[in-house]
Amino acid sequence: MEIECYTGGFFQTNGYLLRCPEGNILIDAPEGVDAWLKEKGVQIDTLLLTHLHHDHVIDAALLKGNARPCTIYAHSAYHDDLTLASLLRSVMDKLITVVDFEVDELLEGQDRIEAGGLSFALKHVPGHSPDSLCFYLAGETDGGVGSSILFGGDVLFNGGIGRTDFPNGSTEQLLSGIHQKVLTLPDDTLVFPGHGPHTTVGEEKQNNPFL
Repeated sequence: MEIECYTGGFFQTNGYLLRCPEGNILIDAPEGVDAWLKEKGVQIDTLLLTHLHHDHVIDAALLKGNARPCTIYAHSAYHDDLTLASLLRSVMDKLITVVDFEVDELLEGQDRIEAGGLSFALKHVPGHSPDSLCFYLAGETDGGVGSSILFGGDVLFNGGIGRTDFPNGSTEQLLSGIHQKVLTLPDDTLVFPGHGPHTTVGEEKQNNPFL
């Protein structure tokens, strides 16, 4: 498995391309990622969404509309309230538009999915957004990127945590989920967040001022 990071859009959101033995996976769909993939000549088979905030899904409709559409997985069905697009338009001097798309597979209540020949454990960690999911790969990988990997969305950052001042946000809920479902993972687990550089569980245990 190979992992490549794309960063784009107003909020510099990360999307992760996983080249897997049985198909290509994209984690999140920030603005510009569809064009980036086309430049690389890569087609996506599976799109895994960590949550539906607009900056993580803005290219989802483009990916779904390609000649070979991908299968979209998310905790919850598309809803404008979850994208926060209307809220942000009201407080920012910027036109924010998210084209509606259909989530093919709803993951609420599930604890594992198979995609690209990989088995992801699902960790529901609300607080930043009620639909926040982390996708966890345990065990050895052949890409030289560590023994365990967590694609954490906006749950845990390098030196930070997701903001909780949006509607349905809760700092208490987010911190509880991080302590119960993330910090219990092996210390050498690589965390690939929705914004900023990657980190490890052990690093955040020791040095994250919010924890």
